[in-house]
Amino acid sequence: MSEKLSKNLVISVFLLSLAGEIAWAVENQFYNDFIDETLIDLGFPWLSPIAIMLLVNITTVVGTIATIIMGSYSDIKGKRKPILLYGFIFWAITTAIFPLSALFGFLGVYFVIFMAILFDSIMTFFGGMAKNAGVNAYITDVTNLKTRSKAVGIAQITVLLSLLIVYGALGMLIDFIGYYTFFVLVGILVGLIGLLGVFKTEEPRGLEPMQISTYEHIKNTFKKKANVDYKAFIMVLLVICAWQIALNIIFPYLLVYLKHHLGNRMLSLVIFFVALVISIILSYPIGKITNKLGRKKTTFISVICISIGYFAVGLSFDFITYLISGVVVFVFYTALSVSTFTWVKDLYPPEGRGQFSGYWNLFSGTIPMLIGPLIGGTLSTVFGYTAIVGGEEVWMHPELIFFAASIVVLITLIPLYFAKEVKK
Repeated sequence: MSEKLSKNLVISVFLLSLAGEIAWAVENQFYNDFIDETLIDLGFPWLSPIAIMLLVNITTVVGTIATIIMGSYSDIKGKRKPILLYGFIFWAITTAIFPLSALFGFLGVYFVIFMAILFDSIMTFFGGMAKNAGVNAYITDVTNLKTRSKAVGIAQITVLLSLLIVYGALGMLIDFIGYYTFFVLVGILVGLIGLLGVFKTEEPRGLEPMQISTYEHIKNTFKKKANVDYKAFIMVLLVICAWQIALNIIFPYLLVYLKHHLGNRMLSLVIFFVALVISIILSYPIGKITNKLGRKKTTFISVICISIGYFAVGLSFDFITYLISGVVVFVFYTALSVSTFTWVKDLYPPEGRGQFSGYWNLFSGTIPMLIGPLIGGTLSTVFGYTAIVGGEEVWMHPELIFFAASIVVLITLIPLYFAKEVKK
């Protein structure tokens, strides 16, 4: 069993992952910030927590449906490149046009929120198709138990690098170029990098077309396969689900929270920038540590440390304390991603990797992004308050959301206790 990744594989995984993560980075934070600013301009700042919650809730369901359907489709066709190619083309286009949703302000604030959700849902469909179904299945196809954590480590570097590019470079230009130009630049970047990644990608060996329909393939998921340890698979999915719920209590509101509490978008982006640089430096070593310590031990240590990090963010009161606690959170978010996302890929059946990526997305995306923002949005609506920041009335999300995330993430330890690793 080879323990090395080929140069071409490293390049393709890096480019495909980077393009997808740039688009997700923008959607996860800047879509929310754009909506927040739009509602402030329209005079409805108190609708921000609810609007962001609905945006996250609805689009994550769309993303999961797209991942399951398109992942199953790629399985039965025995090909990954077509959904990667068309997914990235339309993902780039729909990312660029998102801010057009704000042009409907003359029809009322609720119609603006509706259009934002609609535009985001269309973009998320193609994102689920390209990244969640295509790239995730492709990484599993072309790796084995010994190389998978390294490939996931590379993919995780792109998560952090994308945030660095979006927050540290493009994000800092928003005040100068405006949101419309910002989204166009991001769309172009996603398209160029994604298509270059598709060009460097070769169809995985061993994939063969299936003589069944997509519907039959999805239906067959509910039939037990002899080569799938369903108990182990479900336990690892529950591990992922638990820590992702905690993350999503705060993540949709994070940029807005820091911007308002620090009184400056630039300072909040600097915190992201520094924390991300440190996390990127540590990403590949974390992949190696995951191989040595094992998926389970790495996950346990990371859960405890990220819980402390969330609590520390809630106690923070100035730039330095936010920076230190932010670094802790991002580093152990990286460790959790590498250990658990590698772990679940170990358990995919060879003939259903695209399809099972959809069920991974259900537990890592859909359920957490329904429950987490609901908790965070409810706490923000009940315990938040209006304040004047920079001469504008804004909605201040409370520190309580970080304390809640600190407690909820510890629930991860329950399914982790029962989860078992795959023997190498």
